[in-house]
Amino acid sequence: MVVNLITFASPLTKQASILSSHEILLSELEKHFTVHLVDYKDISRLSSKDFSIVFIVSGGVEKLVIQHFEELPRPILLLADGMQNSLASALEISAWIRNRGMKSEILHGELQTIVQRIRLHYENFTAKNKIRGSRLGVIGSPSHWLVSSNADYLLSKRRWGVEFIDIPLERLYECLNQVNDSEVKAITDMLVTKALAIREGNQTEIQKAVRLYLALKIICRIEQLTGLTLSCFRMIDETETTGCLALAMLNDDGIIAGCEGDLQSVFTLLIAKALTGQDGFMANPSMINAQSNELVLAHCSIGLNQTEQFIIRNHFETEKGIAIQGILPAGEVTIFRCGGEALDEYYVSTGMLLENTNFLNLCRTQIRIKLETSVQYFLKNPLGNHHIMLRGDYAKLINNFMQNNTCKKVD
Repeated sequence: MVVNLITFASPLTKQASILSSHEILLSELEKHFTVHLVDYKDISRLSSKDFSIVFIVSGGVEKLVIQHFEELPRPILLLADGMQNSLASALEISAWIRNRGMKSEILHGELQTIVQRIRLHYENFTAKNKIRGSRLGVIGSPSHWLVSSNADYLLSKRRWGVEFIDIPLERLYECLNQVNDSEVKAITDMLVTKALAIREGNQTEIQKAVRLYLALKIICRIEQLTGLTLSCFRMIDETETTGCLALAMLNDDGIIAGCEGDLQSVFTLLIAKALTGQDGFMANPSMINAQSNELVLAHCSIGLNQTEQFIIRNHFETEKGIAIQGILPAGEVTIFRCGGEALDEYYVSTGMLLENTNFLNLCRTQIRIKLETSVQYFLKNPLGNHHIMLRGDYAKLINNFMQNNTCKKVD
């Protein structure tokens, strides 16, 4: 882990004095990181892929920092151990930044705390770099009932560096004819072998779903997509199948895939994967019990790798195609969603997955969760329908990342 310290020192401060005055701080940082001291005059040598911190070496550098403000990495982290009046200078600079509606953080205090904060910021920096440059395909258009789950393409690209690519369903239909039949058969046989049971559907129906999966992979390769969201319901008549199995298998392949053309949810899946390395379960909050503070999440698609076992079913709403009834292990989970047209709002909560349910009138994969925070969020202030479930407790990590990126938390 390389940390570049962009040094701002008074013209009266000599290079040798930088090392001696801040020897305790620099020695501690070098135990944990590879530290490069970079004079502020050489900022242009650093790229957006270099993790950099502003190192306030002495007092009297306020104007210097302001003069080079546009070149500084975001968010602006000010490292100041207090020696040579550095903390006083950092406070003045931080106030100047705040008065312009931006955020900064002063790294100061116990050395171990400084190291921990640097590690956390590095994780955020790494996740942001993973997200930047992502291409998310919008195959078809969002389902008409998702009236609050769109995103502004231009704002999303400016804020996150993420590009949404519109792809007509006709492209998908064309790719269906390019799929290799022997590959379809091989994958179908594998699924039949791995499934705990086949409740509805048959080999022919599974083959249709597998063919759709392979057609989507062709599009992902041609368009160089990081992920996609599919207008599932609009393509059923043409393809004679549903997207549930295809999306599940794409997620297993590392291609982020979401349902119903929901832009906000596929973006949430992207953030979650970048931060945690985990695939998420995109689902509907289908039942809420305010008294016990529990909810049931349900959907007809979930990555097979996220399940302990899975049953092949048909799609709940249409009773067509192939869906997945996944069986998930009990334990800690995180519920997460990004919202707003600029993707600058979010909700996150931890909870405990208590059981897999099997209600006849809900989507196939169903889980009952007891939330740590109040379920009243869903009833009074929801960001939308679909939410993402991750196995494990990632609330602190997500909160830190989203707030570092000036996003508003909704409770």
